Amino acid sequence: MNPDTVLKQKFKLIWPHLDERSRRLFAAAEARSLGFGGITTIQRICGLSRPTLTKGIKELDAAPLPPGRVRKQGGGRHRLAQNDPGLEPALESLLEATTRGDPQSPLRWTCKSTRAIARQLAHCEHDISHVSIASMLKAKGYSLQANSKTEEGSAHPDRDAQFHHINEQVKQALAKGQPVISVDTKKKELLGNYDNKGRQWRPSKQPRKVNGHDFPDPEVPRAHPYGIYEIGRNKGFVNIGTDHDTAAFAVASIRGWWKHEGKKAYPEASWLVITADSGGSNARRSRLWKVELQTLADEMEMPIRVCHFPAGTSKWNKIEHRLFSFISSNWRGEPLRDYETIVRLIGATKTSKGLSVTCRLDHGKYPTGRRVTNEQMKSVRLERMEFHGEWNYIIHPETSGKT
Repeated sequence: MNPDTVLKQKFKLIWPHLDERSRRLFAAAEARSLGFGGITTIQRICGLSRPTLTKGIKELDAAPLPPGRVRKQGGGRHRLAQNDPGLEPALESLLEATTRGDPQSPLRWTCKSTRAIARQLAHCEHDISHVSIASMLKAKGYSLQANSKTEEGSAHPDRDAQFHHINEQVKQALAKGQPVISVDTKKKELLGNYDNKGRQWRPSKQPRKVNGHDFPDPEVPRAHPYGIYEIGRNKGFVNIGTDHDTAAFAVASIRGWWKHEGKKAYPEASWLVITADSGGSNARRSRLWKVELQTLADEMEMPIRVCHFPAGTSKWNKIEHRLFSFISSNWRGEPLRDYETIVRLIGATKTSKGLSVTCRLDHGKYPTGRRVTNEQMKSVRLERMEFHGEWNYIIHPETSGKT
């Protein structure tokens, strides 16, 4: 057998079990035993440099080091802070300035990356790489973090009380078998071969090809998904609008749910409870929203009780995390090329907890800028509830007394 092959097998067997110093000494011993050309041969087999092997040969003739040490006391590369005592204070001053928002900080208006910090330190005569900056930041307890969406701005003093009020309205209705729905408009979607966030399982290295930008012409069609989530039955209904997201469209979506789903599920219903955000097409201040609800209440021949969530608290609306989140998960990574694709993907949304979704396409026209006159508002049979009537009110139909 070739001598080099024997050495290679020997190194392959023992090399993983040795530390830095042991590897150096073992390779140096083999190189010395081979005589002339031994360093070149061992270098080719184990990959250690000539200076390292030469150092190892010298160490073979020196006194052994204390147990547990791989080099002499004081050996090895010194820490950057030892070589440059002013480095850490300079880094601290930069971090403190950017953290506290000092407008004079050189990094205040730049991307606070490790490379930017390294460049700034270089201007201050502190030579350090961005890799070492990252190590120092981690040692100081810093980490890469995204923004956390927790700040909600100024909260209304009765915000929590409104949550309790909505909860009571919902509990009372469910206890009596009345329909309760949570409504909202999902983010409008571009139709076409555009990127849809998320990933899906596909054959390796075969991603879907989509457009390289998401800046379409105004003529590119949009989809406006308006969702209705039935709290009692855990069912979803989504109306895909092709025109505009207006209050008329919002109420038309609720009307579609009632005709196709609600009327059959609640044949004995005597009132309807709607929980909605304070803004958007179902805004609490929208006159058109109330006028359209009056028309719907007349058609349903029952009162409609509306409870709005305070501004800035839409994430507590159950439709967000009981319907929309599952729809987004179901179509992740799938380009929404046409309306049929959106309807199919939403309609296929299901969960292990029993959620199922009905989806329909609405080609109706809902022009923006529609004015509601004072006379029309006077025709709305609106009763404000005792607690925050601007958030909680009842729309009574023409065919019945107040309930």
